Amino acid sequence: MLPNIVLKPAAVKFISRIVRFSGLPAGAGFRLAVSPGGCSGYSSEFSAEAAPGPGEQVLEIEGLRLFLGAESRLMLEGVIVDFADTPTQSGLTFTNPNQAACGCSSASAESPAPVVGVTKIEIGAIGRGRPATLAS
Repeated sequence: MLPNIVLKPAAVKFISRIVRFSGLPAGAGFRLAVSPGGCSGYSSEFSAEAAPGPGEQVLEIEGLRLFLGAESRLMLEGVIVDFADTPTQSGLTFTNPNQAACGCSSASAESPAPVVGVTKIEIGAIGRGRPATLAS
């Protein structure tokens, strides 16, 4: 079953550029692998690919082809995907409006709220057939 995902305009623009500048032929798509991780609840890896891999399904949104494995399809149900580009963060963000706020011990009244699901990538890591390298 394909998930119900909302792609915000900034995410559509980012994903479109990754695929368009990958040098892959028409019909290429965006492989998005999402897994549980961190306080935000999401960790992700992505790359532009010519075709879906084994076990992946194709989800078409806004003219984009997303290649999603089984775990990613489960994790992304009902999630809003956006792209943040600020002086302090840059990357895809994942917001689940049905999930409670983080209750981990690293959050306190004195500290600001954690950044929701931001994955940072080095621009040089964007290339055909290679997963993006995550920066810390």
